[in-house]
Amino acid sequence: MKTIENILAEHPFFKGLEPKYLKIVVGCASNVVFAPEQIIYREGDPADRFFLIREGKIGLEINVPHKGPVTLQTINEGEILGWSWLMPPYKWRFTSRVYERTRAIALDGACLRKKCDEDHALGYEFYKRFADIIVQRLQATRLQLLDVYGVHS
Repeated sequence: MKTIENILAEHPFFKGLEPKYLKIVVGCASNVVFAPEQIIYREGDPADRFFLIREGKIGLEINVPHKGPVTLQTINEGEILGWSWLMPPYKWRFTSRVYERTRAIALDGACLRKKCDEDHALGYEFYKRFADIIVQRLQATRLQLLDVYGVHS
């Protein structure tokens, strides 16, 4: 049976993270399971965690006036869900909807922010890793909006 520490160590997001930091992060982690069609969080709600997806599929959505929910990106096994816990005002920027049964590790945002404040090198590691995720999400949003508004090159 794998421990949460083993699962984190094997996840692509934590690849290369020093073992001492991994031990710190484990204290903020727990296993979670989501059912199909479940809303994990809604745009505008307080952002208090992020998720390492172990298996399953989740859609990131925004609500487009006169169109309804539009999926910007699909999050799959081996990916991260949620970055809004990291930066004020700690509000979700998207809505996340479960497409198929999903197993994940939830990481408590307040716990991690405290640990990052106490150890700035750990905080820097998180910011570097999340910067890539934020860029990916912004690029996906840009492409989806081009499609929604019919702008083609």
